[in-house]
Amino acid sequence: MNKRPMQAPRIFHLTSLAALLASVALSGCSFIPTYERPAAPVAAAFAPGLTSAATGDGAGPAAADLEWQAFFTDARLRRLIELSLQNNRDLRVAVLAIEQTRAQLQVRRADELPTLNAGITGSRGPASSGAITSTYSAGLSVTAYELDFFGRVRALSQAAQAQLLGSEEARKTVQISLIASVANTYLSLLANDELLRVAREALATRQESLRLTQLKFDNDAASRLDLSQAQSLLEGAKVALAQSTRLRAQDENALVLLLGQPLPADLPDGLPLGSQTLLPAVPAGVPSELLTRRPDIRQAEQVLLANNANIGAARAAFFPRITLTGSAGVVSNDLDTLFNNGTAAWTFVPQLLLPIFDYGRNQANLESAKLARDIAVAQYEKAIQTGFREVADALAGRATLGEQLRAQNAQLAAEQSRMQLIDLRFKHGASNAFDVLDAQRSLFAAQQAAVQVQVQQAQNLVTLYKVLGGGWKQ
Repeated sequence: MNKRPMQAPRIFHLTSLAALLASVALSGCSFIPTYERPAAPVAAAFAPGLTSAATGDGAGPAAADLEWQAFFTDARLRRLIELSLQNNRDLRVAVLAIEQTRAQLQVRRADELPTLNAGITGSRGPASSGAITSTYSAGLSVTAYELDFFGRVRALSQAAQAQLLGSEEARKTVQISLIASVANTYLSLLANDELLRVAREALATRQESLRLTQLKFDNDAASRLDLSQAQSLLEGAKVALAQSTRLRAQDENALVLLLGQPLPADLPDGLPLGSQTLLPAVPAGVPSELLTRRPDIRQAEQVLLANNANIGAARAAFFPRITLTGSAGVVSNDLDTLFNNGTAAWTFVPQLLLPIFDYGRNQANLESAKLARDIAVAQYEKAIQTGFREVADALAGRATLGEQLRAQNAQLAAEQSRMQLIDLRFKHGASNAFDVLDAQRSLFAAQQAAVQVQVQQAQNLVTLYKVLGGGWKQ
């Protein structure tokens, strides 16, 4: 340790030198591989027939540019979505994960600059003469600051930056999925309400049919087969009623979980299933646009960028690591005079470490980083393929469910007409009880099928909006 009479400007000599060395380090080299976005491993376009049938002339706004408040017109559903965005625990975890990765990024960025510490130390021990001596020191110090000539620290900081961006995209993905889940569960709830209504009507009709059939059977005007058929249809209606009641309760429980709270009693009035007016068409565009529309694909790319930066850090580990430790302050044998009559003292300890033999640790770290990058490439490509498949499936549903619903409604109208005619014939003695019961069974099945196709069509449009990247705007 060097000592000289105390001079205040010298105390700041070390910090000035450290700042100069830091600026030199910032101009160092980087071993991060040049990033090139992998080619999308999907077709250049969706099936043209399905695309045109599903999205019309494509003149509407893109799903990613359409806020969910404009897509959903049911006031009750909009309120449910608002509550879920406020209270859902999965979304809350995703938001907190962003803050965690932001803190980790700050840690990495702090490593790029020297950490300045202030401290006071004291020691007592025997001198060569046998007397007990005391030494006290106070000042500023920098400990093991790495001069990042080869970009190792900066590469780790870039990896942390990509991880932060990836966590932000993950939050958007959770929000999209949450909005779609609330909407689809709500639509399922409406469908089960409708199925409950149909089942109750069928139950009442079949109870009356069983009463009449039993009366005829008691008077030898109907066979035991007719009576058994009437009893079977009545029990079938009870089965459907119990099933719809159970499914409705489960849908309500699912909504409570998605909302993160019990269903409020002051929800606005909603629309029935048949009056849901979702935006009828959103343009699908081309598959390459999914790279910018879907946050899950952007998240996968940020993971790829983070792993690409980690390769640079692993490469830099093969080169010398230069660290700086130093201090500047005052020293005295008497604590009372440390800041008055103490003498200036400073230390400067640069260190250069060159890896020579580490049992292949650095090489293994580099290979691990490269393999992690290759895994990230495969995951990124899989995310694109998954997105392509989801959009294609939703387009196929949108192109065909409309025609299926039209045909199902036509079949329902025919069954209703058939039921009326057979009931009229039965009252005039032209048809038997078996014909009436068969018509009731067919009508009930057609009513159930029409409700199921109707909710499938609405849910498919919600899914199409979701898979095209809609619903994540603030």
